[in-house]
Amino acid sequence: MKRKIIRIATVPQSLDLLLRGQLKMLSETYEVVAVSSPGQNLDEVARREGVRTVAVPMERHIALLKDLVSLFRLIRLFRKEKPWMVHSITPKAGLLAMMAACICGVPVRIHMFTGLVFPTSKGLKRRILMTTDRLTCACATLVNPEGQGVKRDLERFHITSKPMRIIGNGNINGIDTAYFDRTEAVCREAEMICEPGLTFCFVGRIVGDKGINELVAAFLRLYALRPAVRLLLVGAFEDRLDSVSSDTKVMIMKHPAIRFVGWQDDIRPYLAASDVFVFPSYREGFPNVVLQAGAMGLPCIVTDINGCNEIIRHGVNGLIVPPRDEQALYGAMERLATDVQERNHLARQARPAVAERYERSELWKELLETYRELEAASSR
Repeated sequence: MKRKIIRIATVPQSLDLLLRGQLKMLSETYEVVAVSSPGQNLDEVARREGVRTVAVPMERHIALLKDLVSLFRLIRLFRKEKPWMVHSITPKAGLLAMMAACICGVPVRIHMFTGLVFPTSKGLKRRILMTTDRLTCACATLVNPEGQGVKRDLERFHITSKPMRIIGNGNINGIDTAYFDRTEAVCREAEMICEPGLTFCFVGRIVGDKGINELVAAFLRLYALRPAVRLLLVGAFEDRLDSVSSDTKVMIMKHPAIRFVGWQDDIRPYLAASDVFVFPSYREGFPNVVLQAGAMGLPCIVTDINGCNEIIRHGVNGLIVPPRDEQALYGAMERLATDVQERNHLARQARPAVAERYERSELWKELLETYRELEAASSR
């Protein structure tokens, strides 16, 4: 009889996008139940991964009354399902699921920290976030940082004194290098996207803490000197959460050298149509998109933050600049726009650097090995 595990995230998009293929792989060995707030993505997870899903409404942000209702619903669910393991990702789901699983006596309780918000927060919000992360760790039996940078922050801010385990070399699901490759079909689509000139590409949410204000400002400076450069933005605005400045938004929508294409289900043709990937985020856990860009053979300009500085080695497969530093970002972009030899050197190293350390199949082996070790320990 298969042991039952519950994988849980706050919103269904996280299960759909971040754990693609992983739940199906786990279901070959375990009975997998996927839990998140309701939504079409949860239905897609059930269809694609072949696992049972349960919808439990959860708020992404602090909402005490709604959070209590969600907690009680999870307690009721866990008592009914009696899982051997609850493994959570994303902050709110982690807090509520670890508390509920602890109350219900679930033997194995894992929370994966995919990114920490409190290091870039201030005042009361920072203290609240640190307290909730400490509570999450206190209720977990295994704390699973996504990468070395997240682990260091958990230690540095004394969030937990428990032993922590990074699975593989980090990242939540690894990179499928067979999928993220310049195949003939991808290159044909890229040809329809390509425009004359050197193209810088960004993929992600079009918000302030992704460094979009600095990126657009640095690009405009570069464009003033080199009008052949282009900027391709793939993603969606999130004005309610962390909007970019009004000037930045005007430039994105109206500047002739900036192409905004919105959210795309398949980003490979846009990466293949580009020359340099730029990701000037303020904070991350372990960004999948940098792995994806690297696998597509793009040199990357990233900020010196968790995850990015583990994937990218400065001068080997990309360049690293300080976060929130428009001048440094401009310098790196200008450097790769003018030095063709260096740009080509970094591009040649991009895919091997990712494939050697973050191949998805290898991460899945490490994940299964971790689960088997926990099974053996819980059977003693």
